Amino acid sequence: MLTGRDILQKSLQHKDGPVVFDLGATVVTGIHVSCLVGLRRHYGLEEKLLKVHDPYQMLGFPDDDLLDVLGVSTRGVFSPWTKFGYENTKWKEWKTPWGQTVLVGGEFQVEETGSDVFIYPCGDRTVPPSGHMPKRSFFFDAVIRQEPINDATLRVEDNLEEFKPISDETLASVRSQLNAIQQTGRGAVLNIGGTGFGDVGSVPGMQLKHPKGIRDITEWYISTVSRRKHIHAIFEGQLEIALANLQKVHDVLGNTVDVINICGTDFGTQRSLFCSEKLFRELWFPYYKAVNDWVHTHTTWKTFKHSCGAIFPLLPALVECGFDILNPVQCSAAGMDPKRLKAKFGDRLVFWGGGVDTQKTLPFGTPAEVRDQVRERIDIFAPGGGFVFNTIHNIQAQTPIENLVAMFETVKSYC
Repeated sequence: MLTGRDILQKSLQHKDGPVVFDLGATVVTGIHVSCLVGLRRHYGLEEKLLKVHDPYQMLGFPDDDLLDVLGVSTRGVFSPWTKFGYENTKWKEWKTPWGQTVLVGGEFQVEETGSDVFIYPCGDRTVPPSGHMPKRSFFFDAVIRQEPINDATLRVEDNLEEFKPISDETLASVRSQLNAIQQTGRGAVLNIGGTGFGDVGSVPGMQLKHPKGIRDITEWYISTVSRRKHIHAIFEGQLEIALANLQKVHDVLGNTVDVINICGTDFGTQRSLFCSEKLFRELWFPYYKAVNDWVHTHTTWKTFKHSCGAIFPLLPALVECGFDILNPVQCSAAGMDPKRLKAKFGDRLVFWGGGVDTQKTLPFGTPAEVRDQVRERIDIFAPGGGFVFNTIHNIQAQTPIENLVAMFETVKSYC
């Protein structure tokens, strides 16, 4: 009998087989913690407090019993450190603004002002908060703590503060997680961070108590043009740390990992690119290629690239710099027609996502419309392998349970 890992490997090698289904193996293929309650109830699973492993997006940790029911083939291996600088250990209860009690890491520290919630970096209440959950929201936004920039004294090391050699404790954590995954037969997706050059989700330095350097997202984008030499120097420093960390991780995990999530840096809007292909090739390409080359030279891992938006013109460059996998495959963006994607790049890229639209169909459609779109996308992307079913980005709060069930059951019929 094929295991989840066997099925994943066939698809990664562009071979026909059962459809691979991912739920929660990365922080861009996950599910909001509020949705997990209804799903567990629907499938008759034990009612329990659920862990929030990514507080930034309030993503819940889907337990193995739910993954078994759904036929999920993958599981993520995560750094224990969150974007807010505390560890997912010593779990404690927290009641969310929408009334759900969840489990969060012991150093999760927030201040609730009216309906707004502010979260503190490293759980330190003596410094300003680094995240804000606005009224009636379901996740945190970064609080920009940009100090005045003086170009004469701007230092590269200030934007490298969050990139450090991986610790023995983190290595032990990922090894323990991988051991547990191997017992389930699922494929393993590694998420250790540090290789997302210029990811605007990381630029503000939400895990830092006193972030220095270029920390405002608008200022960062301006700097890719006006301070390009400086950005190159930051990326060079980050790359050196990243390659050393990859070596340490591979020494511990070897080739028992199937996929590594390289980055979540977005390059597309709903209608166009954030930057020209020329700028991408000049600024980002060399560093992605260096990471991908290292991975492909030293490991059997496949490399995973997340970028939302209308990025079709950028796909040749992403292939050339060595990415194996594209996510979230935003078919609703301009130029991202699924048939066109499969025809042009189906033999060179694994499409990890694209299974159903999370902007309209999944949250606002009927169960019948969800089933129809899921069937259509699987019929387009699955032939010949090179496809892992997932929604287009994370499943958001307040998505109707009946629509989620329609999606899951339709996917299961192909698995």
